[in-house]
Amino acid sequence: MDERTTRQRVLEALRREPATVSELSTTVGASRSALYDHLQHVARSLEADDGDERFLVAPPECRDCGFADFDDPVNYPSRCPRCRSESLTEATFVVRSVE
Repeated sequence: MDERTTRQRVLEALRREPATVSELSTTVGASRSALYDHLQHVARSLEADDGDERFLVAPPECRDCGFADFDDPVNYPSRCPRCRSESLTEATFVVRSVE
């Protein structure tokens, strides 16, 4: 039995390679909706830690107009604020060491 918490598994997965919430859901075995909360917590924890790791986000992007300037890229928007399209890519997350 894996004794690591979901947040520990998320952090370890993002240290290995970039991932979307859908990919993390499969990797760590948590629901997509729960993962957004875990990702926000991981981001805040790394920021507060002021250590040598950073939580990086490639924001979602509208497939129709290319808009990618979302206010909160850790949440999954339902539609594009510019063209109202629902055809959006998922944000990609990664944890990288700062050297």
